[in-house]
Amino acid sequence: MTNSTYDTSAPVLVTGATGYVAGWLVKRLLEEGFTVHAAVRNPANTEKLKYLNALADQYPGQIQYFKSDLLTPGSYAEAMQGCTVVFHTASPFTIAVKDPQKELIEPAQLGTRNVLEQANQTESVRRVVVTSSCAAIYGDSADLDLVPGDLFTEADWNTTSSLTHQPYCYSKTLAEKEAWKIAKAQNRWDLVTINPSLVLGPGINPFATSESFSLIKQLGDGTMKMGVPDYQIGAVDVRDVAEAHMAAGFTPSAQGRHITSGYNTNFPQLAEILRAHFGDAYPFPKSILPKTLLWLVGPLLNSSMTRKIIARNVGVSFGVDNSKSTHALGLTYRPLDHSLTDMFQQLIDYGVVTA
Repeated sequence: MTNSTYDTSAPVLVTGATGYVAGWLVKRLLEEGFTVHAAVRNPANTEKLKYLNALADQYPGQIQYFKSDLLTPGSYAEAMQGCTVVFHTASPFTIAVKDPQKELIEPAQLGTRNVLEQANQTESVRRVVVTSSCAAIYGDSADLDLVPGDLFTEADWNTTSSLTHQPYCYSKTLAEKEAWKIAKAQNRWDLVTINPSLVLGPGINPFATSESFSLIKQLGDGTMKMGVPDYQIGAVDVRDVAEAHMAAGFTPSAQGRHITSGYNTNFPQLAEILRAHFGDAYPFPKSILPKTLLWLVGPLLNSSMTRKIIARNVGVSFGVDNSKSTHALGLTYRPLDHSLTDMFQQLIDYGVVTA
């Protein structure tokens, strides 16, 4: 794409700008010549901002940092000033939590409320893009039995997650519902949501703390060498998710929710792709753990792997329909092996995984 595609006269806001998806989105915006208002917790933390600063040095756009906090009403006022498009990407992605209400629900739901209520008070805003998740569409693979078709679509909502079962999925569901409630109560700006599956691919920050990195690291560092569960997932490249945000932000006809998922895959296939590319230098898992064994030892090895999760996901078929994202947003998805091998190579290059 060239600069002529976009009207870069107004700044755009990106919340959670140091995040995994946000990093690639900021890169695309800077490439196109936008002034990016980057909302971060601490603008003085130059170490954390160095990867974004390196992008700003490379591309025609500019970056300006604003101190903001998800849980503080009004803290996005300055950052949003003059922006026509707001990208709300900030939300925690972590599975192992002690207090899901405090660590997941509040940052996701209240954060969304604070950002969107600020949009209500900022005259310049015309479009808000919220990074939701396929987790707001379904919580477990077994939920497919509850929907009319063979695949999950944008018409489906997660109705099975709760504070005690799949709390991360529950947090994303509550946050997106909050977003639609606020959007429908006004008529100056419109809302578009991006609903990615498991995001893979290299990070702008090679030491990113996203759960995605933790999972791929464990496939190669010996943690899972005994085997992996037959757990089916959707997967998508982080660079494609950033492209989806660009299309959602600047395509006037874009509306509603968009499942952003390149492939329906599973853990054994991810391990197979990595082994095919990197060989036996790393202890990639070669076997599939039997469901009965997981049932017995899973909860002991990993407190977030409950028996209910095992029952409703392991060996249970699943799939999402990504056709709306290809038609409405014009997405073309990168091959899964490119996403996975680029990501693992980055972990090797920065010493996160060693042979």
